[in-house]
Amino acid sequence: MQTTIFDRLRNGEIISSADKDAYKMREASFATKKLLLQMNNSSDPAEIINFLSQITASEIDKSVTVFTPLYINYGKNTKIGKNVFINFDCVFLDLGGITIEDNVLIAPKVSLLSEGHPTSIEDRHSLIPKPILIKKNAWIGANATILPGVTIGENSVVAAGAVVSKDVPDNTIVGGIPAKILKTI
Repeated sequence: MQTTIFDRLRNGEIISSADKDAYKMREASFATKKLLLQMNNSSDPAEIINFLSQITASEIDKSVTVFTPLYINYGKNTKIGKNVFINFDCVFLDLGGITIEDNVLIAPKVSLLSEGHPTSIEDRHSLIPKPILIKKNAWIGANATILPGVTIGENSVVAAGAVVSKDVPDNTIVGGIPAKILKTI
């Protein structure tokens, strides 16, 4: 069985901009954008969940609340648990994978970025995918940014405006740029 570029991304493979299948990422993003336009113009919570289910190619539970607009570049690598709240103006870059477990709160303008680029000039247009995991009962504060490969621990809080580049232990509050442990709860 042949693996797709999306399988390769999920497996953590760095994808060169010269990859023969790289164009498929853009095609998939444009298809997602069509659904996002419809979802982001809806005020009906059930319709929003229906569009989000199509975008993620998974069943989104009716207990999930999304205040649009929400921006996702691919969608099919995003998994959302039950009783999740996603506030206005969030950005999910999910080619590397994003998992949001049950009872997570995501404040306005949060960015979950599961993909990045090498710093070397020659390879900068390559894509480095690393999954993000947000565990149960976590709260991500307004305008926080979660970088590729980060796990946010169960019951943890990410302060508003934080940039999280390293894993956050369970039951911990982090804040700052880069985010540091402020206290345990």
